Amino acid sequence: MTDRSLPNAPSAALLHRLGALLGPSGMLTAEADVAPYCTDWRALYRGRAAAVLRPADSAALAAVVAMCAEAGVAMVPQGGNTSMVGGATPDESGREVVICLSRMNRIRRIDPVDQTMEVEAGVTLKAAQDAARAAGMLLPLSISSEGSAQIGGVLATNAGGNNTVRYGNARELVLGLEAVLPDGGVFHGLRRLRKDNTGYALRHLFVGAEGTLGFITAAILQLQPQPRAVEAALCAVADADAALALFAAFRDQDPALIQAFEYMSGAGMELVTRLVPGASLPLAEPAPAYVLVELATPRRDADLRAALEAVLGGAFEAGTVSDAVIAESETQRLALWKLREEHAEAQRRAGASVKNDVSVPVSKVPALIERASAACAALIPGIRPAPFGHIGDGNIHFNLVQPEGMDPAAFLAQDHAIMDAVAAVVRDLDGSFSAEHGVGRLKPYMMPAWRGGAELETMRRIKRAIDPAGLMNPDAIFPPA
Repeated sequence: MTDRSLPNAPSAALLHRLGALLGPSGMLTAEADVAPYCTDWRALYRGRAAAVLRPADSAALAAVVAMCAEAGVAMVPQGGNTSMVGGATPDESGREVVICLSRMNRIRRIDPVDQTMEVEAGVTLKAAQDAARAAGMLLPLSISSEGSAQIGGVLATNAGGNNTVRYGNARELVLGLEAVLPDGGVFHGLRRLRKDNTGYALRHLFVGAEGTLGFITAAILQLQPQPRAVEAALCAVADADAALALFAAFRDQDPALIQAFEYMSGAGMELVTRLVPGASLPLAEPAPAYVLVELATPRRDADLRAALEAVLGGAFEAGTVSDAVIAESETQRLALWKLREEHAEAQRRAGASVKNDVSVPVSKVPALIERASAACAALIPGIRPAPFGHIGDGNIHFNLVQPEGMDPAAFLAQDHAIMDAVAAVVRDLDGSFSAEHGVGRLKPYMMPAWRGGAELETMRRIKRAIDPAGLMNPDAIFPPA
């Protein structure tokens, strides 16, 4: 808990009032109905909740929050429940309520002139992408869980994803925001302005705050022109140094063409092709590492294939790339992306794994992979490093799979030791222990060492000022005071 005593359990009278407000489809209290909302996607946390509240609009949510705040009941926001760090899971006390925003799922407006969309928190990222595409535009944010992840959670965690190298994280796409505050008040910030220099940019407090300052209910998101041409290639490289050399070659040609640039280790790719049905390597033989590069442009006259082939031709001559395949159709492009997107599933099938979502300066990614692999191998002989991710922006998912034959529970019992071994390398390389997944319930213990002193105290002051009772997602981000 953060700077507060144990919250109150909701009384029968409060639950009756909430039920009357929300209606029969707006509140769940039966244990079987509540249970799916009390376990995170990775099954790291299993909590209990007094109720799941499902308001259908901002006014109902504001009334719910006001009632809970007055009663001293802690609230845990939940969208698609795809958190990798337990950030949307209630604790074990049974005193908290989960507030799920999935019924707030309207796309309110798309403006083709402003190139913006106004979307509610419960809309899935995939639905928002599809709506933008139908309007002839692009919502460039793309993550593996986009079919179930919802806009509210995506913004609350400042999600990054595959296209960050070109378009930035979620924060860069948010022009305006609406949020319900911890006392039930509503922050009305749904502005479509590119320039608005009128004091603090309060929307940025809520983006990345993981629901600790309030509930994001709607947002104005920037859209981009829909690409007229897309080209993708899977390249075999010797190591992360070669991957960065290839990245530099594409960037030198035209940085505006790079839509995604993803790194995969040979070990991780072997798990994907062996354990995931329908995944096969389209190259002549396995390689130590791989790069998936995707170029895109909205220009009518661009010869994107020629641009891709020119860089790859130079990379072959320089010895940077040993083999490559270019997608010849949309089906083949999606097959290449399947090799990247199925890494987490392949690792799950291979046994227990410990996930590290870390970032370092782009130039230091090779050192990260080499040094963290060695540190983890020294800690647990036979451990299988399977790093992959967004090498173009310095974000690597440094995941580690249990040694073959090791008891999964015994391996997971050392998860903090493994995370700390990786984190020590990351910190020495001036990186971050959380690049895009957030802090959640999994990593608050790291905050004092990484963000301590004036930085963490400033965060605490903001939290106390906006949520003095500490009722908003109380176990996320902050370690016990």
